[in-house]
Amino acid sequence: MATKIRLARGGSKKRPYYRIVIADVRAPRDGRFIEKVGTYNPLLSKESGERVTMDKERVQHWLDQGAQPTDRVLRFLDAEGMMKRDPRNNPNKAKPGAKAQERVEEKAQKVEDAKAAAVEAEEAAKAAAAEAKEAAAAAAAAPVEEAPAEEAPSEEVKTEEAPAEEAASEATPFVDAIVLLDGVGEKTTEALAAEGVTKLTQILDMSDEDLAALSEKVGAGDQWQSKEWKVQAQEMKDGKPPRAKVDQDLAAKMASEA
Repeated sequence: MATKIRLARGGSKKRPYYRIVIADVRAPRDGRFIEKVGTYNPLLSKESGERVTMDKERVQHWLDQGAQPTDRVLRFLDAEGMMKRDPRNNPNKAKPGAKAQERVEEKAQKVEDAKAAAVEAEEAAKAAAAEAKEAAAAAAAAPVEEAPAEEAPSEEVKTEEAPAEEAASEATPFVDAIVLLDGVGEKTTEALAAEGVTKLTQILDMSDEDLAALSEKVGAGDQWQSKEWKVQAQEMKDGKPPRAKVDQDLAAKMASEA
């Protein structure tokens, strides 16, 4: 039966502990073994004498029987002077793999791209500085134009035009139609028309109680809403424009058609 001197793992996760065993070459690594001849604790320091322990007599016995040690066990035997281990030479072992080599090349390419971008940015900044310098020199060499003296009264013209615009905006013609009330939609307008109310003056002539009852009847809201209608109607009667911009355009259109 062919036998090997090898390690059998024990311990827990991230805390390995190995036994040096004599096992059949067909047995799994941590499977059945013939005899335990030593221990190996990689958690101990290399100077510790308890790191590797072996029964040299039993190990020599099995070596005489033809048992072949694994590479790791052969290292232990070489350290004990029981066997000679020839040094191995694998020049490709230290070389990175294909994916690692790709990552190195990708990183180097990124560094080169960053350097090229920095150079381009520096050149662009120099060109922009040169253009700005040339523009400043051209502006300094150009003759200074005097501002026309007639520009000053423009502010007076503007200040005079402003009151005229305000007066025009205040002189909004009164259009006696409830459609100009802000917040009164198409359905509410139809409901008020069904009740015979189509003009702002009708709302102004109604008492607060009657107007509140009407507002609730057409489903427009509470007493506060009816008071708001009367306030808006009075504002438009006093010459102020409707509150909503759409209503202002509609009032202007209805005034022009009247």
